[in-house]
Amino acid sequence: MKKIHSLIITVVLVVVCFFAFFVNNGALLPDIMESRNIITAREMVYDGNWTVPTMNGELRLEKPPLPTWFAALAEIIAPDSVPMQRAMSGLAACLLVFAFFKVGAHIFRSKTKSFIATLVLCTCYNVVLQGRTATWDIYTHAFMMLAIWQLINAFEAKKGFWPNFILAGIFIGLSFMSKGPISLFGLFLPFILTYFFVYYPKMEGKIGATLTMVLVAVVVGCSWYAYIYAFNGDAMAEVAARESANWSNHNVRPFWYYWDFFLEAGVWALILLCAISMIFWSDKHRHVEGYMVPFIWMTLALILLSIPGEKKTRYLFPMMIPISYLIGFFIYEMQDVFDSRKDYILERVMFKSNAWILALIIFALPFALYFAAVKKDYLGWFPFIMMTLVCIGVGCYMVMQIRNYRPVGIVYAVVALFIGAEVFALPVARHLVQNPDLRSISVTYDNPELRDIPFRYNPADELRIEMVYRAHKKIRPIDVSSADSLRNALPFVMLTHKSVSEELAPEIFEFADTTFVGHFDDNLHPASDRHYTTNFVYNVTLLTPKD
Repeated sequence: MKKIHSLIITVVLVVVCFFAFFVNNGALLPDIMESRNIITAREMVYDGNWTVPTMNGELRLEKPPLPTWFAALAEIIAPDSVPMQRAMSGLAACLLVFAFFKVGAHIFRSKTKSFIATLVLCTCYNVVLQGRTATWDIYTHAFMMLAIWQLINAFEAKKGFWPNFILAGIFIGLSFMSKGPISLFGLFLPFILTYFFVYYPKMEGKIGATLTMVLVAVVVGCSWYAYIYAFNGDAMAEVAARESANWSNHNVRPFWYYWDFFLEAGVWALILLCAISMIFWSDKHRHVEGYMVPFIWMTLALILLSIPGEKKTRYLFPMMIPISYLIGFFIYEMQDVFDSRKDYILERVMFKSNAWILALIIFALPFALYFAAVKKDYLGWFPFIMMTLVCIGVGCYMVMQIRNYRPVGIVYAVVALFIGAEVFALPVARHLVQNPDLRSISVTYDNPELRDIPFRYNPADELRIEMVYRAHKKIRPIDVSSADSLRNALPFVMLTHKSVSEELAPEIFEFADTTFVGHFDDNLHPASDRHYTTNFVYNVTLLTPKD
């Protein structure tokens, strides 16, 4: 029976991960972070810049290259395929889910409890988003969770623990090679402090293996940095100084900026607050490892992430790990309470209030979808009807679970809702923000006359990196006031906000013919929207030498 139970858990998690991270993963257009990663990957593949990455022809040393190597592999397998790029992140997300489940089985001493917590993780908005985005965050945290899993195995083993320590060191190094010390600081450090505080692991005979783990982590994690420092030391020092300054000078927020961290749990936000409150009204759970480990882990992570001056909500991703464990524990504990048939009024009130709010939201979703998408012709009737049926079915199932006091059933209902949304509703997301005047510069890539011609822009204007991504070309600056610079660069394609005659040195037209390629507007938002910017609007002109 145990093998069948384990097989069922595995199959369900594989199916949930497939829908969470892969289905319709090309529905959204790449954002600025994805554009940077994909551009760097392209230049790795087509320019051979594998060890010294570049972005738009300039050194790109701010981020370690491991995730970009995966993106470059995706470019080799399926050139210019956003779904393939995101599938690499999806695979990293699957590793995160796998490690999360394994670590949860240790914390709870129960695969079933860990399974419930893992389903919660797969329905947290931030986790789903990062698993569908071709950037760095999901990689660094996935490798770190694998390291934590191996480290727990090493701590709990009485013998044969050397391979676990070495694997933990490799995974820590790979995490560092994905996004530097981010996960080491936000995920690993609060976990290891929690683990030693709660479990007091015996380290007799393991000091040598622990030091070896640290050495392996340093060698793997710092290998690329050492290489860059050896051959591009000045550039690396400049980047390190700039990145260090960002921690205290860029996007600076007060210490309490993350006070609303619970909102990152998305649909589970209210239940998370109830789970956190257990420590104040339940003496029993203050001595239960399955509750105290994620609670302390979450608290320490929140404190540590609040220390740096630079703060962004996406930096809270490491907290999704202990938060999901905490929510999973709370839900399963409520299930045990109701199965015991004891009259716990507080638990019943908390369960019903949270569950009914979720049920009402689910029943209201079809109305919101109709007015936001169907009425504006962003979504067809078939996917709308299917999504409505999903909402009705899930809502009715949830009502049954509420009446029967089945908190675990609420988790299954939310999973079903997410799957329905990822299949039927996600494709509409691209159309919710739409510029009727959109004409992307990407069409120039299909023009054979421009394929091998370099692109230039006026350095007095900001160049958005998204333009480089959409043009499929490097767009390099050129001195528009120097006729010699312009003449020596011929032929080239010029991007200007005004006409070329207004922006370029007039002498160039004695030596060059101009062919107007077109006016392009790459804004995703309409001109009436506050996000609309002229940085995405260009006149494109081909300049060639006169005969």
